[in-house]
Amino acid sequence: MLQFPAAKAQTVKNPAKLNDGSGAYATGKYRNLFKEQGHSEQEISAKIDAAFNQLFHGDTATQAVYFAAGKNENGPLAYVSDVPHHDIRTEGMSYGMMIAVQLNKKAEFDAIWNYALSKMYISSPAHPSEGYFSWSLKRNGEANEETPAPDGEEYFVMSLYFASGKWGNGKGIYNYHAWADKILTAIRHHPYKSGMTKFGVRNISAMVNEEHKMIRFVPGIDRGDFTDPSYHLPAFYELWARFGPEADRSFWAAAADTSRNFFQKAANPTTGLSSDYANFDGTPRERSFNKNSVNFSFDSWRTASNWSVDWNWWHKDPREQTLSNKVQAFFASKGLGQYGDQFTLNGETLETRHANGLIATNAVASLAATKPLAKDFVNELWKAPIPQELVERYYDGLLYIMSFLHCSGRYHIYPPK
Repeated sequence: MLQFPAAKAQTVKNPAKLNDGSGAYATGKYRNLFKEQGHSEQEISAKIDAAFNQLFHGDTATQAVYFAAGKNENGPLAYVSDVPHHDIRTEGMSYGMMIAVQLNKKAEFDAIWNYALSKMYISSPAHPSEGYFSWSLKRNGEANEETPAPDGEEYFVMSLYFASGKWGNGKGIYNYHAWADKILTAIRHHPYKSGMTKFGVRNISAMVNEEHKMIRFVPGIDRGDFTDPSYHLPAFYELWARFGPEADRSFWAAAADTSRNFFQKAANPTTGLSSDYANFDGTPRERSFNKNSVNFSFDSWRTASNWSVDWNWWHKDPREQTLSNKVQAFFASKGLGQYGDQFTLNGETLETRHANGLIATNAVASLAATKPLAKDFVNELWKAPIPQELVERYYDGLLYIMSFLHCSGRYHIYPPK
C-alpha cells in the first residue's frame, strides 16, 4: 500500500533561497490584456459569464460540457465530458475545477471533485495505478482505461491548492490541501508497480522522470519513456516548490528551471512550434497511436500558453518572450483570421480548421510577447464566439474560458491554507 506523508494544515513560509522573480506572484498584479485595449471590466465580466453559463449550464444537447450526475454521501456529483468522444477525462475534470475555483463557483468545483474521487480515483492497494486517477471513463462512470494521464493530475493538484487558499479546507474529501499534497506526492513517488486491471496487466511508475526532472507523457513507461511539451507547467512547479510537500520542494524548483530550458529545445527555432510528444532532449517523439505526435497538433496548442503564463507569473526567463514573439509571427504569416490548427514543425499546414481553442491559447501568448502584433491576437480572442460546434465544445471551449481568464488578469494564485 502506498504511504503518503500527512498534509500540514498551515501554509509553510517560503524558503528564503527561492527567487520569487518580478511577475504576478511577487507583485500581486496580473496584466489585463483586454483592459489594455480599452474594454471595460463590465464588458469583460459579461464575456466570461456568458462562456461559463453556456459551457457549464447551457443546453445539455447543444452547449454544455458540465453535467449533473446525482448525489452520494458527500453531496452533489457532476462531470465534465469530452462530448464528441462520449467520455469523461481527467484533463476536462481538472480544467473544470480550475475554472470553477477561479470564478468562485464552489458548488460546481465540489461536485466535479466528488465525482472524480468517487468514479476515477484508484485506491486499491492491489491495483498498479493506486493513488492515481483513471484518465478516461464512459459517461456511465465505467472506466475506458485504468491508467492515468499526468496533465489531469497536475491540474487536480493546482486547483485543489487554490481551492484551499480561496475557500479554506473542509473535512474528508473536501480537505483540499491534504488531497493536493497526497496526489502531488504520488506524482513523484509512485513506485514502479505491476498488477491486473480490467484491461489486463499494467505496469505503472511515477509521473516524473527523476534523472531528467521532467513530467512524463504517461507513467506506463515500458513502451518508452518520453514527455509531452504541453504537460510542462513551470508556473505551477514554482508554486509547488513553495507550498507542496516539504520533502519535494527542491525537486519542483529544479523542475521549473528544467521545463524552461526544455521549451527552448522543443520549439522549432524558426516557427516556435513544438510537437505533441517529445523526447527529454526536446526532439519529436513518434508514436503510432497519434499520427501527429511529431507535429504541432492538439496537445501542442497549450505549450505557448504554458510558457507565457510562466513568464507572466514569475518573469524569470526572458527567452519565453522571444518564443511567444516567434510563434505569433508564424501564425500571423499564415493569416491572422484563417490559419489552420495542425502543422509540421517547420510550418507546413496539415489541417485548415481555424480553431477557437488555438485562437485562445495564441492570445495567452501575448502575456509574454513584446511585439505590436500581440494586440492583434488578443483582439482575435475577444471577437471569437464561445465554442459550440460539436467538435469544439469540450477542448476548445475549456481552453477558451481559461484563456479568457488569463488574458483578463482574473486567473489568480491562491496560496493554500
